[in-house]
Amino acid sequence: MKFTTPESLKKVPTHYCPGCGHGIIHRILAETIDELDIREKVVAIAPVGCAVFGYFYWNFDTTEAAHGRPPAVATGIKRTNPEKVVITYQGDGDLAAIGGNEMLHAANRGENISVIFVNNACYGMTGGQMAPTTLFDQVTTTTPKGRTLEDGYPIKVCELLKELEGVTYLERVSVTKPANILKAKRAIKKSLKCQLDGKGFSLVEFLSMCPVGWKTSPVKSLELTEKNLTDYFPLGVYKDLT
Repeated sequence: MKFTTPESLKKVPTHYCPGCGHGIIHRILAETIDELDIREKVVAIAPVGCAVFGYFYWNFDTTEAAHGRPPAVATGIKRTNPEKVVITYQGDGDLAAIGGNEMLHAANRGENISVIFVNNACYGMTGGQMAPTTLFDQVTTTTPKGRTLEDGYPIKVCELLKELEGVTYLERVSVTKPANILKAKRAIKKSLKCQLDGKGFSLVEFLSMCPVGWKTSPVKSLELTEKNLTDYFPLGVYKDLT
């Protein structure tokens, strides 16, 4: 098979750090949009953090939002343009920290949007600080001796949202190896089809590598994601009412 760039992905060099998972997620999102033939309908919202650079790479309509506010912006766009396919692309600091309230209430209202949630257990862009999903004992720039109970428990977003009646579909995936990437792509497609069918709120959580934020090598970051992150955040479907 000849390698080709998806129409929904620009042919530009990547700026992401070696071993980062964002590039993989961008690629499979673009492939899925092309396969569903919805590129002209898509509007993606990119907030602060590494996720903000999505518009450098996506060849479809994209807008920015203040830190943590993509679900609110997505709600406004979708309600005024219901024919659009609205996607938020958010990191763990954005979605589960400053944007926790926005995400929780958009989910509870059952907004007909698709959320791509990239969980790399740290604030990657700003120096590797502790995020809501940082694991216990994980060393970050703000937890130099490791996260402790005094910092609170790492937030499990899928487990938190599954109890809300407005939520239709939740799945946690990873991008550590080809088999997982294929499953992740199927999850994106299911989320987008959920929106296309008017069935309400869906979220796909990606466990992703951040070698620079974790101060390790790309290879070691794969091992840490496969073991440490997946141990605390098990992969799988958490809710499916489609």
